[in-house]
Amino acid sequence: MSKLETLINTLCPDGVEYKPLECCCNILDNKRKPVTKAAREFGEYPYYGANGIQDYVSSYIFDGQFILVGEDGSVLTKGGKPVVTWAEGKIWVNNHAHIIESNGVVILRFLFHYIQTIDITSFIHGNIPKLTGKDFRALKIPVPPIEVQREIVRILDNFTKLTAELTAELTARKKQYEYYRDELLNLESSKNVEWKTLADVCSKISSGGTPTATNKEYYNGNIPWLRTQEVDWKNIYDTEIKITETGLKNSSAKWIPENCVIVAMYGVTAAKVAINKIPLTTNQACCNLQVNPNIALYRYVFHWLCYKYNELKQLGQGSQSNINAGIIKNYPILLPPLEEQERIVAILDRFDKLCNDISQGLPAEIEARKKQYEYYRDKLLTFKELSPSVAERSE
Repeated sequence: MSKLETLINTLCPDGVEYKPLECCCNILDNKRKPVTKAAREFGEYPYYGANGIQDYVSSYIFDGQFILVGEDGSVLTKGGKPVVTWAEGKIWVNNHAHIIESNGVVILRFLFHYIQTIDITSFIHGNIPKLTGKDFRALKIPVPPIEVQREIVRILDNFTKLTAELTAELTARKKQYEYYRDELLNLESSKNVEWKTLADVCSKISSGGTPTATNKEYYNGNIPWLRTQEVDWKNIYDTEIKITETGLKNSSAKWIPENCVIVAMYGVTAAKVAINKIPLTTNQACCNLQVNPNIALYRYVFHWLCYKYNELKQLGQGSQSNINAGIIKNYPILLPPLEEQERIVAILDRFDKLCNDISQGLPAEIEARKKQYEYYRDKLLTFKELSPSVAERSE
């Protein structure tokens, strides 16, 4: 770090000039082309949207190195920063992502790291969040000397490389988990097993409710309140939103005990499952299974529903394959004796802990590396802006 600080102080003692983004790169938005899902022909080339790869198609319209920035829809991170994707090779990009390439003024990887630091909340408009082309082109970008850009990229890319390696390791472990899960739960030809429904193995099945969103008295309390977008193959130790006692009393939300198997019924997470490790409340789109321990292990039910995810999702209706409590209650589950359930769970939990537990294992390591990257990124990419008079003299 001291080497970089010395370099910055030597090459730009008065600060650095900031320029509009459109002066720092080539913006290729007029070459994008959306294709409806029905019209896409499956192939090997990534089809990108606002927040990354949406599909794979048989042709491409760009070839090279690019930065994609969400234009509408999923355009903001939780911290109010843009959704930024690095893309290489032959790709297709729809009209929900701005696309830029290098023009030689700024190193493209420098832009990739810097754009992720910009707070764009004041630029987002409309009911469907949108970062317009005009606002995108006007974003202010620091332009330090190429030597400084190159050194910053070298440091930050070391962090992203480590994160990518850990992510690849996580992907491999998830494939291992799926392999053993599918082998262990393929029980139809086994002896001493019986079919039941999820209703048969639960002492209670319930859903929740949503306090009126416009009533401020109902929110920012201390009661954990779970939404379906947080149901994603994991143990849940906390929720993004908390409600108040008043909100709880004036809605259909209700407490459920820890260790329920929670099935998302609506939205993009429909048919995904999670387990709450704390007592909490949920919205109406969560189906909460309190498993009877005398009949089934809740972890066995969790792994079974992970195993049957695609089958359960296909029972849904509408564009998002929404399912309902009736479908879930009547969904079949094949049960071996409790001792065999314990053996299966012990094996699968070792993989699941490594792959999905956000408190430890690979997800925790990846999260730690991401935070480390963000810390150094924000520190390295904070520049003093060159005063207008000095900038004019340097031109």
